[in-house]
Amino acid sequence: MQITTFASPMKNIRNFCIIAHIDHGKSTLADRLLEYTNTILKRDMQAQMLDDMDLERERGITIKSHAIQMDYEWNGEKYTLNLIDTPGHVDFSYEVSRSIAACEGALLIVDAAQGIQAQTISNLYLALEHNLEIIPVLNKIDLESAMPEEVKDQIVDLVGCKREDIIPASGKTGLGVHDILHAIVERVPAPKGSPDAPLKALIFDSVFNSFRGIIAYYRVIDGEIKKGDRVKFVATDHEYIAEEIGILKMEKTPRKSVKSGDVGYIISGIKEAREVKVGDTITHTDNPCVEAIRGFEDVKPMVFAGIYPVDTDEYEELRNSMEKLQLNDASLVFEPESSAALGFGFRCGFLGMLHMEIIQERLEREFDMTVITTVPNVSYKAYLTKGELLEIHNPSEMPEPNFLERIEEPYIRAQIITKSEYTGSIMTLCIGKRGTIIGQHYLTTDRVELTFDMPLAEIVFDFYDKLKTISKGYASFDYHPTEYRESDLVKLDIRLNGEPVDALSALVHRSHAQDFGRKMCEKLKELITRQQFEIIIQASIGSKVIARETVKALRKDVTSKCYGGDISRKRKLLEKQKEGKKRMRQVGNVEIPQQAFLAVLKLD
Repeated sequence: MQITTFASPMKNIRNFCIIAHIDHGKSTLADRLLEYTNTILKRDMQAQMLDDMDLERERGITIKSHAIQMDYEWNGEKYTLNLIDTPGHVDFSYEVSRSIAACEGALLIVDAAQGIQAQTISNLYLALEHNLEIIPVLNKIDLESAMPEEVKDQIVDLVGCKREDIIPASGKTGLGVHDILHAIVERVPAPKGSPDAPLKALIFDSVFNSFRGIIAYYRVIDGEIKKGDRVKFVATDHEYIAEEIGILKMEKTPRKSVKSGDVGYIISGIKEAREVKVGDTITHTDNPCVEAIRGFEDVKPMVFAGIYPVDTDEYEELRNSMEKLQLNDASLVFEPESSAALGFGFRCGFLGMLHMEIIQERLEREFDMTVITTVPNVSYKAYLTKGELLEIHNPSEMPEPNFLERIEEPYIRAQIITKSEYTGSIMTLCIGKRGTIIGQHYLTTDRVELTFDMPLAEIVFDFYDKLKTISKGYASFDYHPTEYRESDLVKLDIRLNGEPVDALSALVHRSHAQDFGRKMCEKLKELITRQQFEIIIQASIGSKVIARETVKALRKDVTSKCYGGDISRKRKLLEKQKEGKKRMRQVGNVEIPQQAFLAVLKLD
């Protein structure tokens, strides 16, 4: 059976996205929309159709945004619906913002059992900034634990809509899906744009295909793009020929032209991921648009960590894997670096901790690479006494204190939504992490939104795990970077037998240094296996040692054959053993187990 396609006039095009917190049923609802518009046949259906990575299916999260076109007939008119799916996690919020910029409407999905969560609110604010028409959907209405009336109250408070505008639905059973489709056609405005103006299109995503190169997905704002046109990408200033263009069904469908208001793809043989940037503008070379689409910015990594191959011979293989991964995930940045403890590897920048975990897991799964990840940290700004400014991504780059005038660290604005009974313990956690409370707002009688200013470095370690533990999994967390502030930071070195281990050094706040150093030494004492010689573990700031532990040597009982006689015979044997141990310590190497690098993340 062939699924028919039809090109709609501009007034019959609807571009919309879906915004939701993780696990509120976004992908399942998207599956029902595809099924009810016959975009995909029932026999080809599988759960989470738009999530094509194994990792996405397993974790139940969307990592890449996807786009798909659906055809829908209503009241005798044919409509083209372009769904631009978005990731739900805070680490991928730049992708969400570009997807929102390509739409006129958004389905706001809220779980009827869980209510409104932190990322729902932040993505909603993004949508409102772009003046999108919001269609609230109450999902998972079929669950026994659903609280439809309470959650409707929350939605009305948040969006300011009427109660009857909220569509009750269930992605699982298909309840309310036709109502959602009607609402999209009726409420979402048709695209505004001029078909006769010079071409202006917004790139909102790109994927890598090993045969065709990079495929860019775009939304045409003005004008039209035809096959064979010569086009220019404004931000990178590169020019290409549109070898193939088309629209996005479940498979890519080639077309002669993609007109104003529509969403499509372009293949032009691009091999470098750096040449396609999400948020860039496409226009014609000979008749360019007057100004590019506003809001384009390079993605800024927030968290930095070193990734090293376990076997140093695999360095080149790791480089190839990282390059291939970067083609699929443009927000990954990396540069080569070397460490005395770990050999050659890469300094990588990630959007957040989940992003770092995903990259590490994809390296292991898709490329069979076993890697060691060092302690994650953030970037700091160091102002030198000479007036220079250094950006520091790695504690080993930190200048000596006598050259340093001041150091600034990035701060974030954190939003935590939780049940009111956990407010006290969450405040204690955040204040312990150098946070300052900015506001406290009750969404309902038992749900409260807390806002904090916090240093990003404090949430990089184990903050999220602790938050989930003390709130029994009920707190949702969202943050966005605000500014850099001056801070009293020191470089903490870990030394083994006097030798600093660069991969374990960290930049910490002076007030936390002693505590952190002591915990590190205790942890390493547990993890390092005993040798024939004594191992001294020290934590130091500059030349000042602030904590110390000793791993005792394994000793042979040299006096066992010495029974009776003068004590000086025993002493002589013990002195001889002591000399040997001393000499051994000078030449002996201490092997640091891989768990030691990960243990820093779970110090408590």
